[in-house]
Amino acid sequence: MLLPACLSLPAVANAQSIDEVLHSIEQNNKALQALQSNNEAAKLEARTTNSLGDFSVQYSPFFMPDVNGISSSELVVSQGFDFPTLYSARHKSNKLKEEAIDLQYLASRRDMLLEAKNLCLDLIRLNREKELLDERKRNADELLVFFEKRLQEGDASVIEVNKVKMERMNVQTEVARNNAAHRTVVQSLLAMNGNLPLELGLTNYPEVNPIKDYATLHDQVMSVDATVRAADATMRAAAKDVNVNKQNWLPKLEVGYRRNTSLQEASNGFLAGVSLPLFSNRKQVKIARAQSVSAQLQLDNIRLQAEARIQSLFNETQQLYEALQAYDMDLMRYTLDMLKEAVLGGQLSSIEYYVEVDGVYRNMQAYMEVENQYQKVMAEIYKNEL
Repeated sequence: MLLPACLSLPAVANAQSIDEVLHSIEQNNKALQALQSNNEAAKLEARTTNSLGDFSVQYSPFFMPDVNGISSSELVVSQGFDFPTLYSARHKSNKLKEEAIDLQYLASRRDMLLEAKNLCLDLIRLNREKELLDERKRNADELLVFFEKRLQEGDASVIEVNKVKMERMNVQTEVARNNAAHRTVVQSLLAMNGNLPLELGLTNYPEVNPIKDYATLHDQVMSVDATVRAADATMRAAAKDVNVNKQNWLPKLEVGYRRNTSLQEASNGFLAGVSLPLFSNRKQVKIARAQSVSAQLQLDNIRLQAEARIQSLFNETQQLYEALQAYDMDLMRYTLDMLKEAVLGGQLSSIEYYVEVDGVYRNMQAYMEVENQYQKVMAEIYKNEL
């Protein structure tokens, strides 16, 4: 698929925000659409377990040797149903199952949007790196003109000129890598958006506030975590199923209408029947209890994993935030300007200049990577707000 022209640029005037990109993906993502259809089917399937069975119609003609045609007949119309309290119990159980299905969808939606947001954050990093690489290339181009002129005047050596040329080659290689990574991220986002166009000119990270209190963060995240809530709803549904299966021992009822006809007269009556589930419900309560215990253990495990994940993410944010504070971008840019003035003024050779500049650019690159990691960790922490 060919990319729209606007997607080849690091920034465009009508670029969408991250929230707008995520909203578009939520509307157009094929996996989420399929999951919605599957969930609707699962809800309908659960509801069918609590509906009445089909009514039955039976007609029996009888014949006698000395009678021409039908001598008598019997018509039976009947309807079977469970004990009335069982429908109420099933209804409550199905409501909990539907709640669990909805929450499982929210968890899947959240994970999908988090993946898309991480791609957006990578796109911002790549766009910022592209700006830095463009700056490095402009500097290399200016210095190449400067040193070639000095070489002609006999004030510079071929080695210095070649050093500048190698820097330009290195930058061009990095630009090519950046462009390839940029295109991969864009293609991934387009695929998540159902191959519909997006205006991806993202250059600014969303604002995030530093996290200082772990206890507050723990309570905030655990109360809204979709995975924990889905597991909790599943556990409650499994517990309710125990009650449903206990009531399955109640008799099943059947009522109906009965009509018998003969050559001389017809009689009408009603049909009433009871069946006891002595065999069909064997061990069903034990199975339901085992499933309830399993659901409770799964909930406990998911909670423990979520709490451990929150603790780990909190610690990571503290370390990354401290690392970000150690970088002084203004100082690094000022240093680059001073080094450029020094080399243009003849105080530094091109070799000395690039030795110093390489260290500064490496630090700026490291800052961009740490900044990107910090944003991704914060996105992971607040993923349930997507």
